Amino acid sequence: MATVSDIGLSAAINVLTAIAFLLAFAFLRLQPINDRVYFPKWYLRGMRDSPISSGAAVQKFVNLNMRSYLKFLSWMPAALKMPEDELINHAGLDSAVYLRIYLIGLKIFVPITILAFLVLVPVNWTNDTLETMKVVSSDIDKLSISNIPYGSKRFITHLVMAYAFTFWTCYVLLREYEIIATMRLRFLASEQRRPDQFTVLVRNIPLDPDESISELVEHFFLVNHPDHYLRHQVVYNANKLADLVEKKKKMRNWLDYYQLKYERNQSTRPTTKTGFLGCFGSEVDAIEYYKTEIEKIGKEEADERKKIMKDPKSVVPAAFVSFRSRWGAAVCAQTQQTSNPTVWLTEWAPEPRDVYWNNLSIPFVSLTVRRLIIAVAFFFLTFFYIIPIAFVQSLASLEGIEKMLPFLKPLIEAKVVKSFIQGFLPGIALKVFLILLPTILMFMSKFEGLVSQSSLERRSASKYYIFLFFNVFLGSIITGSALEQLKAYLHQSANEIPKTIGLAIPMKATFFITYVMVDGWTGIAGEILRLKALIFFHLKNFFLVKTEKDREEAMDPGSICFDSCEPRIQLYFLLGLAYAVVTPLLLPFILVFFGLAYVVYRHQIINVYNQRYESGAQFWPSVHGRIITALIVSQLILIGLLSTKGFEESTPVLLVLPVLTFWFYKYCKNRFEPAFVRNPLQEAMRKDTLERAREPTFDLKAYLANAYLHPVFRSDEQDDKMSISEDVGMEEVIVPTKRQSRRTTPVQSKYDGSDTLSLPETVHER
Repeated sequence: MATVSDIGLSAAINVLTAIAFLLAFAFLRLQPINDRVYFPKWYLRGMRDSPISSGAAVQKFVNLNMRSYLKFLSWMPAALKMPEDELINHAGLDSAVYLRIYLIGLKIFVPITILAFLVLVPVNWTNDTLETMKVVSSDIDKLSISNIPYGSKRFITHLVMAYAFTFWTCYVLLREYEIIATMRLRFLASEQRRPDQFTVLVRNIPLDPDESISELVEHFFLVNHPDHYLRHQVVYNANKLADLVEKKKKMRNWLDYYQLKYERNQSTRPTTKTGFLGCFGSEVDAIEYYKTEIEKIGKEEADERKKIMKDPKSVVPAAFVSFRSRWGAAVCAQTQQTSNPTVWLTEWAPEPRDVYWNNLSIPFVSLTVRRLIIAVAFFFLTFFYIIPIAFVQSLASLEGIEKMLPFLKPLIEAKVVKSFIQGFLPGIALKVFLILLPTILMFMSKFEGLVSQSSLERRSASKYYIFLFFNVFLGSIITGSALEQLKAYLHQSANEIPKTIGLAIPMKATFFITYVMVDGWTGIAGEILRLKALIFFHLKNFFLVKTEKDREEAMDPGSICFDSCEPRIQLYFLLGLAYAVVTPLLLPFILVFFGLAYVVYRHQIINVYNQRYESGAQFWPSVHGRIITALIVSQLILIGLLSTKGFEESTPVLLVLPVLTFWFYKYCKNRFEPAFVRNPLQEAMRKDTLERAREPTFDLKAYLANAYLHPVFRSDEQDDKMSISEDVGMEEVIVPTKRQSRRTTPVQSKYDGSDTLSLPETVHER
């Protein structure tokens, strides 16, 4: 059980570590040699010049302007200065709405914290219940609901505060949902032309012995969407080719490294070993070896390309279908195409850079089986992960460590070591156990077969939140309470155990305080330092970079990582709402997290992160739902606690809160969520009409011709010529149908063409 001194030591360690990270960042970002690490977004947009390209030799690496060091904290006001509308234009709506989640945390918890400390803390403190009961406690627990006498009328204060906190949280969420829904509609209305606005992804296309997939798609949409269909792009299974391209790229990096090494020292030729990781096998000339390997992979790549072009089995029953207008695409994406609801399934196509190409080749019929397998695997992962969580909780107990490692007892009993173990070690141990979890959950989401990176991140975020809820929140409370109160459980009657649990749950706030400081304070400060990116950039810059293009690839600006960051925010919402009435002392620590994270991530979004996609804030409904879940959980916890504290008459009054909260959730879902799921036909028609009036001669077919080409079919020359909006796609020659008559296909195709793939000329040449 952590005491005030333990929490004080943990706070000192984390505050000093966070300050050290922030000071290191403030110093490193001013050095010219690190400019591409801390401002990569501006370089990628061509809006910043490298400071090491001119000036004296020393000034290219070290900032000698002493005045700039006096303004080492200028990045904070600079991060807050950019208006939200400008931020949306600069970084996209996803980034702007993500930042609003931190603002919502501040809007919810600042008034709640003030009210809790003015009302609840004095009510809890002015009692001596814990001193008279034989339970493990500390001075911090005297500020919690555990210090209220059994059956006391003082619980009415907590009941009233529960209502106040619920109504305030719902009010903030209602206002934010309305604002964000308006932002999304305005963003979609003002957004520049993009290929996905005109394109629909069609899956589970039924096979036909008389026609190829391409012919079937063309024929179906010419018949059923004759006035709006424009073109289509069938999907190819190019996963093996993608692996070869990636392998070839790695070989080129090694070749560049050894060539640079030889240029610096031409007295000896560099060598490498042909075995595993270059550590085993025969020793050969490195440059010649990698040239040979690249040539060998190039031949395999060319053979695989020919195979894809000639083999009909390389075409999967899916296609990207483009329309002449946004209105036509909206009608197709949001309607059922045939009387059989299991075929010709349509959905909005992800934007080209959002497509996760590997999963497009997965047969649609196997998706249900895959999701069932992952559901079972996720259940067992969540269930068995409670074992390391219980181990972490044992670290929070000195008795547990002394029992596991008895020879350390003299060292553990030292005051400073004792405070370090109970105040700092549990939080850092839990964070270490969770490091690999986002990677595991993302792999599971990919196995499910989702076809866009945004949907993969949203699905992975949902899994991560469920995991954190059951294992970190409930698991820590249950296992921690059991470990700490084990002695009390063994020496009391069964009727007294619920009361002891009611006392023990609020006391776990001390563990969560240590976790918030480690993860929410030190972790956020470490995010802005970008130590990993700094080290890797300089290693790549020294060993691999030959051209400016190589230097840009070495920058690695990264992105928000919604799949791991958003569930972490939701855990703090859960902790804050669950303990607001129970143990208010936790609230200031959470406020520090939301304030610091907002400033840090705003700076990163403006200067560093380069988002891989733009979904128009489609993740917001799930964020809103998880905050509502946290609110309902906090109400159920309070109902359970008061029932164990002899105040059962409060149960009917408190049961109204979850009902009202759920009704509020359904109201918001029905009122605002359609704006995040469907595109209004009225807006689509308005935008089409304005566009035709402004650009009557615009060639939409040419614009969409290279919109959804698998990346492996693009040559380097095409990459340089394509703009961002047309960086993926492949023209498909429209071919005539072979069927002469059928009830659903009354006419033959009016287009002429050949029954061959029409890939770019560079692909044919290869």
